[in-house]
Amino acid sequence: MKTCIDCIPCFFRQALEAARLASNDEGVAAEVLRKVASMVTDLDMSQSPPAMGQKIHRIVRETVGIDDPYRQIKKTFNEAALRLYPEMRRLIGTSERPLETAVRLAIAGNIIDFGVNGGVRESDVERAIGECLAAELGADVLSRFEAAVRDADEILYLADNAGEIVFDRLLIEVLPVDKVMVAVKGSAIINDATMEDAVVAGLPRIVEVIDNGDDAPGTLAEGCSEEFRERFGRADLIIAKGQGNFETLSEAEKHIFFILRAKCPVVAKRFGCAPGTSILLEHGAIRDKTEN
Repeated sequence: MKTCIDCIPCFFRQALEAARLASNDEGVAAEVLRKVASMVTDLDMSQSPPAMGQKIHRIVRETVGIDDPYRQIKKTFNEAALRLYPEMRRLIGTSERPLETAVRLAIAGNIIDFGVNGGVRESDVERAIGECLAAELGADVLSRFEAAVRDADEILYLADNAGEIVFDRLLIEVLPVDKVMVAVKGSAIINDATMEDAVVAGLPRIVEVIDNGDDAPGTLAEGCSEEFRERFGRADLIIAKGQGNFETLSEAEKHIFFILRAKCPVVAKRFGCAPGTSILLEHGAIRDKTEN
């Protein structure tokens, strides 16, 4: 998915929020914004928004001198999600359609995205659970997802954010775990999940987990490790969480199911839906309207 002009104000918002999270010095925030403004001048609009996001957050970390400005936020939401985990697991265990319920809960967890919304609260997560359990999800795409999971030999699950990764565990637990490998980010980027977060969520106890070797808020193949690229190419089913993975993989020649909430207007427009809509999409079901 290409960057559009409406993405540019969001780049500056992200930069300012991250700079202020990392430092109380408004001079530092101003320096970050000046560097981002210089970069935007030569912005390649053919790249995906996460490619720019990667550069922005590298600027923040280098300018402030902190390797993970979102560390405490990730810890807070991992802990919040783990408190919710037993009740959510009970919901799945008592559901007449456990896979569907697990998908809905995985979508709910995607609200924990500080790239799109720096003001997410724990109460927002609880509200999202109720919304996603009641949301409209097409029976046809759920059936195709179930069939794809059943028929796949190797499933690669691309995680998105910390906290959310606990919700992902709920879905992974109802998948054939012997077929599943989970990939997290190689190093800190916004509140995206890294290996540390996967361990907190307990994922290495049930499935193989690798990191992708990169710090983009999505999946940019050129920056990922050789191991990740090999496993990505070998998998016959990709489950990709979140907007960043959709933005970077929407043109990939792979069988992918995207699972997310359409949180920003640009992505919602691409889906033809309202912001906040629950999305389970099989790759190839839509075209990029900006190219028509």
